[in-house]
Amino acid sequence: MENYKRVGTVNDLDDGEAKKIEIDDRKIALFRIDGEYFATDDTCTHEKASLSEGEIDDETVTCPHHGAKFNIKTGQAMSLPAMFPVKTYKIKIDADNIMINI
Repeated sequence: MENYKRVGTVNDLDDGEAKKIEIDDRKIALFRIDGEYFATDDTCTHEKASLSEGEIDDETVTCPHHGAKFNIKTGQAMSLPAMFPVKTYKIKIDADNIMINI
């Protein structure tokens, strides 16, 4: 079942930026990469750090604590010390509103 919730507008982020949002007690990282929007859980699966505070390089975000890397589009863990992926969320744009499927 789809349950989209508005989390902002397309003007809230520039390319290569991220921000943390909270929906229903979930911390989610919202990313803008090459004009597209992606969302993952904000918490690194290794050490509970905020991925929205990490360094973004193309489709990869690096955890600010221990350097684990995740693919922003798929959530896949790409380097140790992370061994597990982060959850991803479907995004849709409705007019200028960013909607996340929770």
